Amino acid sequence: MTPLSTLRIENETRGALLGDRIRVADGWWTRLRGLLGRPEPDEGEGLMIVPCRGVHMFGMSYPLDVLLLDDEGEVLEIYESLEPWSRSGYHGDARCALELPAGTVGATGTAPGDRLSWRDARNDGGAA
Repeated sequence: MTPLSTLRIENETRGALLGDRIRVADGWWTRLRGLLGRPEPDEGEGLMIVPCRGVHMFGMSYPLDVLLLDDEGEVLEIYESLEPWSRSGYHGDARCALELPAGTVGATGTAPGDRLSWRDARNDGGAA
């Protein structure tokens, strides 16, 4: 089994770092499992689910900030502190979902319409 990729994701519009230890879930099992059964992510951690048009929080024990993004990395919708046992709406234009620790959106000022960029964190001059 191949280890999950790790990304550094920045909000280019705001000049803010969203995380430098964002794992990628792009296989059937990793997308299905998501963060279920895992500890609450620390600041800088998260999960990018590809492809994804909406998420559920069934079985989760902590809230998450969830951003739905299009193919170009534009933020289409934000769910701040999405609570356990809830779900986002379905977003047909979304390409992926970015799950971050609750409070990340507010701390970075991220808003719908912002443009995000990402790169492999392993090639980032020392980023984890």
